Amino acid sequence: MILLRFFFIAFLVFQCSSIDAQITEKNYRIYSVKLTKEVSIAEIVTDMKNNDVLFYGEEHNDSVTHYLEHKILESLYNAYADNVTLSMEMFERDVQPIMNEYLNSDIREKNFKKDARAWSNYRDYRPMVELCKTSKLDVICANAAGRYSNLAGRKGQSGLMALPAESKKYFAPLPYDTASGKYYEKLVGLFDKGGSKKKKHDSNVTRETFSLVMAQSLWDATMAYSIADYFKTHTAKKVFQVNGRFHSDEYFAAFTQLKKYSPDIKCLVISSASDKSFPDIDWKKHEHLGDYIIITDPKVPTTYKD
Repeated sequence: MILLRFFFIAFLVFQCSSIDAQITEKNYRIYSVKLTKEVSIAEIVTDMKNNDVLFYGEEHNDSVTHYLEHKILESLYNAYADNVTLSMEMFERDVQPIMNEYLNSDIREKNFKKDARAWSNYRDYRPMVELCKTSKLDVICANAAGRYSNLAGRKGQSGLMALPAESKKYFAPLPYDTASGKYYEKLVGLFDKGGSKKKKHDSNVTRETFSLVMAQSLWDATMAYSIADYFKTHTAKKVFQVNGRFHSDEYFAAFTQLKKYSPDIKCLVISSASDKSFPDIDWKKHEHLGDYIIITDPKVPTTYKD
């Protein structure tokens, strides 16, 4: 049984590695909204010369996206050296000491993954963390822990207010702004996904909407606050923030929250997703999503199934 498990894990590692090896420039297109044309990674990196934060809004299981994230981080490092910092939705503020211990080679990777509560698809993000480790770059564990978003979803900000001061260090200062306007409508629209639209008078919609808005807003605010807080003592850094695209598309969510915390921080937004139209893309359909739009090849296998 142990031997079988070993071969299964080895197969998964080999499969992911072989997918990465097959990805080339033919598997993605990058479009600059400002220039109204397709561009290269190098042009994004150059654009960062006069900007502070680069949001990369991803689909979590997109193989091509993970390839590109590593390439962009590597290119940023080649251009700006140790003035580059990686910030991640995938790790939470309370595990920052564990991340630092791993980056400093104080602890082993297996202990790091377990104690830092690494996502089940950590292998997708590992190349970026390893690049930071070997290049001595900081990694910001930017998100709020699930236990706090769960509490916010059940009891709202009053539930968070009741926590001890020590706990409050691990999420955005209270009170935090909650989703409003078009972003709120976008969140509520999640309940219509799949065609199962509920009636407005359904009490479950009210409860579910409250839970989603409070939890999502806490994640957005905490990621934004983590970046803003980091800039207080690292003013020359260029931060590469990786998150699910819902957290930065259309300049909503974490982007909006960051501008509230630090209005002078200059940001760029990448929105990335696969599309069945690839490679014949109607860029007009996507250009409202960010400064750079990346469409990836849907034929490339995903790293896991939704």
